[in-house]
Amino acid sequence: MEVHHVTEDAETFTCNAYLTTGDRTTLVDAGAWDGVVDEIRDHADDLDAVVMTHQHGDHVAQLEALCDAFDPEVYAYDHHPKRTHSMQDGDAVRIGDEEFDVVYTPGHADDHVSFVSESTLFSGDVVVHDDGAFDYGSFGRTDMAGQSRERLIESIEELLGRLPDGVEHMYSGHGGVFHGDVRDVVETALERAEKREPKYPDE
Repeated sequence: MEVHHVTEDAETFTCNAYLTTGDRTTLVDAGAWDGVVDEIRDHADDLDAVVMTHQHGDHVAQLEALCDAFDPEVYAYDHHPKRTHSMQDGDAVRIGDEEFDVVYTPGHADDHVSFVSESTLFSGDVVVHDDGAFDYGSFGRTDMAGQSRERLIESIEELLGRLPDGVEHMYSGHGGVFHGDVRDVVETALERAEKREPKYPDE
C-alpha cells in the first residue's frame, strides 16, 4: 500500500492528509489546504473514499471541495452533511489495500477515531510522533473546551490494547511520519500524558 502525504507542501495551517492507493483509493482526513484536490490528481485518477479521524476544522475544511471534485464515499463517526457512512468502535474500513479496525479514541475530540491494521496506524491527533512539544511520542492537546486529558489517557490505553504486534508505520494528524516500533512511540506518548503536565507552557 502506497501512502502519499498530500498536504506536505501546504503553506497554510492544515492537518496531515494521507492518500492511500491500491485496491481502494482512500484519503485519510480532508485537511484545510485548498491545493489538496490538485495534489490528489497528481497521484490518482479518482478518489473512492474519505475517512475522517475527527471533524476539527483543520481536518475537515476541504471535504466539500473533495466531494465536489470526486464524489467519494465519506466515513465519519459523527454526523456531517457529506457523510455517507457512519463509523463506530469496532467497525472495519478498507483503506488502500488493507482492512483497518476503527478504534474510538476521544479526549482531543469527542468524535475522534483511529485506524489500526496489522502493519499501520492512522492515529489522527490522539498520538503523534513529533509536533513541536515533544519528539518521539506526543499526544493531542486537551486544554480547549470539550477536551479531556483523562479521556485521552484512556483512549491511548485502549489504542495500545488494540494495537497488533509488529505495527511499523504511523501516520498522524500533525508532525512527521514514523516508521519503526510504533508501540514504543505510543507507550512514550502515554507516559507523557499520564504526567498530567501542560503540553504547552500557556495551558
